[in-house]
Amino acid sequence: MKVFGISAVGLALALAACGPKAPPPMPPPTVGYVVLRTEPVTLTTELPGRVSAMESSDVRPQISGVIRRRDFTEGGMVQAGQVLYEIDDAPYRAALLTAQGQLAQAQANVRSTGNQAQRYRQLVVVNGVSKQDADNADAASDQARAAVISGRGAVKSAEVNLAFTRIRAPISGRIGRSLITPGALVQNGQTDALATIQRMDQVYVDVTQSAADLINLRAAVHGGDVTQPGPDRARVQLILPNGAVYPIDGVMKFADVTVDSTTGAVVVRVTFPNPNGVLLPGLYVRARLIEGVRQQGLLGPQAGVTHNERGQAVALVVGPDNVVAQRIVKTDQAIGDKWVITDGLKAGDKLIVDGLLNLHPGAKVNPRPAAAS
Repeated sequence: MKVFGISAVGLALALAACGPKAPPPMPPPTVGYVVLRTEPVTLTTELPGRVSAMESSDVRPQISGVIRRRDFTEGGMVQAGQVLYEIDDAPYRAALLTAQGQLAQAQANVRSTGNQAQRYRQLVVVNGVSKQDADNADAASDQARAAVISGRGAVKSAEVNLAFTRIRAPISGRIGRSLITPGALVQNGQTDALATIQRMDQVYVDVTQSAADLINLRAAVHGGDVTQPGPDRARVQLILPNGAVYPIDGVMKFADVTVDSTTGAVVVRVTFPNPNGVLLPGLYVRARLIEGVRQQGLLGPQAGVTHNERGQAVALVVGPDNVVAQRIVKTDQAIGDKWVITDGLKAGDKLIVDGLLNLHPGAKVNPRPAAAS
C-alpha cells in the first residue's frame, strides 16, 4: 500500500510538470503624454453682432404739399444740403408776398402814428388836446411798432416755409429707395419717411457678451493674470456670413453700462472702416475680440480632456510610479486644438493624450512622449 501511494504521487507530479504553463502577466499599456508648460496666451472670443450705420437719418417733409420733382438717384451718394425733393411752392410764394405786404402796411402805420403822437405831445403843452388823447396817440404808436415786429416774424416764417419746399439731405451718405413719387401729397409730421440716408464709410458692429464673462475678465485683469491692451489698441476681427474674414480690423469703443435683464448680456460696440461698402446695415456677423493676454496661460490638448457622467471636465495624468491619476479641470476657451486650462492641472503635469481607451485611474502604464508614441 505504501509503495502504491508513493507511485501515485510521483505520477501526479510528472503529469503536472508535463502540462501547459501559465501565461505571463500582461505588460502595462503604453500611453502617450504631453508635458504641460505655461506660456503667454492671447484670449479671444467670438460674439454675434449686427452691423449698423455710423449715422442714419430719415428724410421727412417739414411742410405739406404736392411733390413736384425728385432730384436724386436711388442707391447713390448724396451730400448734406443737397436738394432731394421739390414741393410745389406756389402757395408758399403767395404766403410770403402776403406777409411782406402786411409788413409794409405796418411800417407805414408806424410813421403815421409816430407823427401823430409827436404832434399831440406838443399840443398837450398848450392845452390844444387833452392828456388822454396824447396818451392814446403814444399807445397807438407803440402798437404800430409792435405790429412791425410781428410782420417781420410773419415774413421770416413765410421765407422758412418757402425754403422747406426744397427738401434737403440732412447728412451725407448713401440714400436708399424713394418711398414717394412725384405727384404724391406729403404732410408735415407724417409717419412714413420719404427716404433714408445712411453714412457707411464707417460702421458700428454691436455685439453681445455675457456679463459673467465680462466680470471674470475684469477680475483677471485686476489680479494681473491678464494684460489687456488699451481701448484704442484693442483689435477686433470680423467674420462675414459666408465665413470669410473681413480684411480690416476694427476698434472696440466701449461696453454698455447696463446689463440686459432678460439675457444677462451687455452690448459691446466696435467701429470698422467700410471704404468699399461691404458691410451693410443689418448684416449678421461674428466679431472675434482680442480680450487680452494671459501671461501664465496653460494650454492642454483637447484630446486629453473628456467629461464624466456629471458633465465635469476630467483629465488623466501620469502620476508617481507611472500610475494613472484623474484630475477634475476647468477650461476657459478653446484656442485651436487646445483648451486654456484655469484649474486642476499645473505646469509639469504629464497629460495623457494617446491610449485613453479603457484606461482608468490607478492603472500602471508605460508612458512615452506623445510625439514619439
